[in-house]
Amino acid sequence: MTVAHIAQHLETLAPLHYAEDFDNVGLLVGDASMEVTGILVTLDTLEHVVDEAIAGQCNLIVSFHPIIFKGLKTLTGRDYVERTVLKAIKNDIAIFCVHTALDNSPLGVNAKLCQVLDIRQPKILLPKKGTIKKLVTHVPKAQLASLREALFEAGAGTIGNYDHCSFALEGEGSFRPGEAANPTVGKRGETHFGDEVQLHMTFAAAAESNIRKALFHNHPYEEVAYEITTLDNTNQNMGMGMLGTLGAPMEETAFLEHVKERLNARGIRHSALLGRPVQKIAVLGGSGSFAIPAALKQGADVFLTADLKYHQFFQAEGQIVLLDVGHFETEQFTKNLLVDFLNKKIPNFAVTLSRSVTNPIKYF
Repeated sequence: MTVAHIAQHLETLAPLHYAEDFDNVGLLVGDASMEVTGILVTLDTLEHVVDEAIAGQCNLIVSFHPIIFKGLKTLTGRDYVERTVLKAIKNDIAIFCVHTALDNSPLGVNAKLCQVLDIRQPKILLPKKGTIKKLVTHVPKAQLASLREALFEAGAGTIGNYDHCSFALEGEGSFRPGEAANPTVGKRGETHFGDEVQLHMTFAAAAESNIRKALFHNHPYEEVAYEITTLDNTNQNMGMGMLGTLGAPMEETAFLEHVKERLNARGIRHSALLGRPVQKIAVLGGSGSFAIPAALKQGADVFLTADLKYHQFFQAEGQIVLLDVGHFETEQFTKNLLVDFLNKKIPNFAVTLSRSVTNPIKYF
């Protein structure tokens, strides 16, 4: 089992293609072809986490947050980032990060947060744009079924909770092969007319590479006529945050106590309570102030997130209760999620949950 094999499994949960543009995800340190002896899963990769990996004979650290976020110009050990990276390199330990790729996953950070808080029937709060694409190609009618099936296998034809979706339109195609051509049908220098089918299929953007390979490998023509476009359609299965409901309405203070207990929060900063029961809850683990308008628009009673600034609490406008529970507190269960996922994907392999508490914030 190599680092690359583990990465392939992780990408089925959190495709790196869906990470935010500002982020730094994937293999940050190490050789993708290295054999893995053990995996340590952590929220943050710090020096003492690398020590933990060494002690546990784990040569791959799967981390939620990236230890390398901005470009490194030196590796002299002058700060905690450089010291951590140097220690990992010296001990042949690879570091793989998922961060916002997992934030945007429907089974990721916010799904786990909803599970912990018993928020039911969650849906994506902020669907990610540009994640749905469309393939249009032309194929002889006789080869339609085999090409379509190959594209289905590669991941084409997905729409929300449906797969194997396609639309075929029959017509007449024409082309004239040049002298250097090697046509499947027709003759060089002569215009060929034949029955063709125009095939339409949507797909997740992360599957584009596999779909292109399947198209070129299975299409009968020497030159494949095709178009791939990015759609503006909303992808309800990919994006930041989640919105769901409690099993029954709760008084505001009771809900705050519920959050405090489930997340082991030392303190909750919040906007003014509104004196009414709450049931519709929006969540976004980590820094989520940018989703306040979405939570308001979708009628959430409470929006639970972290890292809210002073003036952002005014955005509640007397319509919603904003909760700042803490960055670590809202993401702490992410490593449990990753361990459970890897144990299912690669049973009988050494996957260890880090015991290190990496929260840098202390309370007096």
